[in-house]
Amino acid sequence: MTEETVVRSRKARFSPRAMTLAAGCLVLAGAVGWWADQDGGLLWAARLLHHPLLFGVLTLGLLTAALVVAVRNLFVRVLAGAAFGLALLMAFPFFLFALFEMPREASATAAPDRDDRSLVIVEGSAMIDPLWWVYVDEGWGPMTRRWQVSYINGDAENALIDASWDGPDRIRLVTSGAEEDSEEVHLIDLDRETGRPSRAVRMG
Repeated sequence: MTEETVVRSRKARFSPRAMTLAAGCLVLAGAVGWWADQDGGLLWAARLLHHPLLFGVLTLGLLTAALVVAVRNLFVRVLAGAAFGLALLMAFPFFLFALFEMPREASATAAPDRDDRSLVIVEGSAMIDPLWWVYVDEGWGPMTRRWQVSYINGDAENALIDASWDGPDRIRLVTSGAEEDSEEVHLIDLDRETGRPSRAVRMG
């Protein structure tokens, strides 16, 4: 491969058309991630592709670079670079917030007599308020689907006390009650085939 061919290859790789195409692919990947993050969506695809802030910044960066390469006007180039820098500066606090407030998986328990179904508890926080998510993961590997069973926001003394199996197709949730020091028990049935909950418990 000659030096001229290498230079042409690099120019084609970083051409405005190539960068715009890459930005379009990121938008498409983000849309797939958004779809996978819906209730009952594919867990692996959501974890890999559902990052709206990151994908948004990368897409904007690629479009800005494409504009800078395509347009020769210095004013337009400076304006585009300044706009992207401002957007990056505005996004930085959200990156920090997402990093430090990232939810963590507290436990995952397989259903009785079923190794394709798990009860997952995820814990997080919103500033000082604790957050709990309870999910059912159904299936294996890349085809695992995640169903939401409960979301509890502790901003009004709400709390998840316990989440456990009450059989292979039923979940038992214990939450704080309306009265002080009281508890509420929620029994949630799951579809035998898909694992979809009959209802979701939301508090706060």
